Amino acid sequence: MIRIAKKTDPKKLAELKKKINDESYINLAINRIAQTLTKEIIHMKEE
Repeated sequence: MIRIAKKTDPKKLAELKKKINDESYINLAINRIAQTLTKEIIHMKEE
């Protein structure tokens, strides 16, 4: 099956470009990813 990519929304793309350069946003995103991974690893060990 072939998937065709959706057209990029220029408004959303501009927002993401701003966020990438915002250190506090990047730190928050990294912390959320770390928390999610930690919870999943702990959950896997409990099974």
